[in-house]
Amino acid sequence: MRCSRKMVLGFLAAASMTIAPLMMAAPASAATDYANCSELNADYPHGVGKTGAVDSTSGTPVTTFTVDDDLYDANTESDRDKDGIACEKR
Repeated sequence: MRCSRKMVLGFLAAASMTIAPLMMAAPASAATDYANCSELNADYPHGVGKTGAVDSTSGTPVTTFTVDDDLYDANTESDRDKDGIACEKR
């Protein structure tokens, strides 16, 4: 009886050391910094904006852009009109 208990405890200890590292969260990946709007729009057709951004236009504003603060921050250089939306397209 003692031998089987030790085997079970040994098996559980080995299993926990094998499985525990797999259960840890993966580190967050850095937001992609696109070279230009053509590249960004290939992945995000209507552009990327920060939370609360409103398209500054005299026509119909773009509202279908992707909201992602980190992605916007990585691509602020592509926000020509500084309205909080990079590479907005209708």
